[in-house]
Amino acid sequence: MNELFTRSKNEVSFPTDYSAIIERVDGIDPLRYGKTRNFIDGAVTCLSPYISRGVISVKQVQKSVLAKGYPPPTIEKFLQELAWREYFQRVWQAKGDLLFQDLKHPQADVLHHQMVHALVEATTGIDAIDKSIREFYNTGYLHNHVRMYVASIACNMGKAHWSAPAQWMYYNLLDGDLASNTCSWQWVAGAFSSKKYYCNQENINRFTNGHQHDTFLDLPVEDLYKATLPDTLKSTRPLSLKTLLPDSKRPSVDTTKPTLIYNSYNLDPLWRKDEKVNRILLLEPSHFQKFPVSEKVIAFILNLSKSIPNIQLMVGEVSELEKLYVASEVSTKWLISKEHPAFNYYPGQRDARDWLYPEINGYYNSFFSYWKKCQKLIK
Repeated sequence: MNELFTRSKNEVSFPTDYSAIIERVDGIDPLRYGKTRNFIDGAVTCLSPYISRGVISVKQVQKSVLAKGYPPPTIEKFLQELAWREYFQRVWQAKGDLLFQDLKHPQADVLHHQMVHALVEATTGIDAIDKSIREFYNTGYLHNHVRMYVASIACNMGKAHWSAPAQWMYYNLLDGDLASNTCSWQWVAGAFSSKKYYCNQENINRFTNGHQHDTFLDLPVEDLYKATLPDTLKSTRPLSLKTLLPDSKRPSVDTTKPTLIYNSYNLDPLWRKDEKVNRILLLEPSHFQKFPVSEKVIAFILNLSKSIPNIQLMVGEVSELEKLYVASEVSTKWLISKEHPAFNYYPGQRDARDWLYPEINGYYNSFFSYWKKCQKLIK
């Protein structure tokens, strides 16, 4: 069993020290990952929060694994999972704000645009799901297979439009990635796929080591397509999500030097590490009003930023930084950030991120049409 799942209450932990994160990268077993990743106690890497927050890159992870001499075909599942992350980012780049609407098809059989009460309260009656949700609130982590189960229950059994429950999950995820989260919910709900994804109790039992029966999911999968709305999922509530940002004093910015802008998706401690610059972690109220996250997520972001020497916290808008340079009659080109679809309005220069496959961009209608291109570039 993966040692990360042998701790008390089977809960995972996420250290924020950079050396501990790199140690976790070095410990990846891509062969076991490919064989067991769908099981709740499988050999998952628990690297997603660090990838999402830009502490490490998918390219860095892939390079580390391939350096151990694994022939790419033997670890294809692992390499594909890294590519999925990049694929979703390319979808966001191509679609912009259309990412937050039904991408391919209108979601069918939608009864409401609210949150299913039983999922919020972890009272669905599906033991493995309820247990996972309770742990989710404590850890900020959900196994990827459980995320699919939750989405299927919310959208396909509970008839909710994907948007509200996707926001609820993103709010609580330490590894919240708007592209991955939004596209994955749409895939389950049939808005970004050819059909909806349904899970039944047998499938849940298999991958969560459960033995539960006589639930609303204890049917053959083909029967779930025509099942009526379970009573347990009828109660709904509107979402009310708010980000509590920390207080911060005005940062000290030397406008005779460039300023590197870090944010919740760029916390790379190695970025331009030897340059004499201002380093600002910018938390914009406008961003978190649009995409709220929990207090636990904000604390995780702040703790990750401690690995960046001399970084200063600024709670405010990027326009305030821009004004400092304008007032000093210094070019705003000295404001430097990393490219990301969430922050493409930043002024100044943008460094390219460390893409796995920089040559393959634009929109691909499916992951596997994108993956065929990627395979040719793996060395």
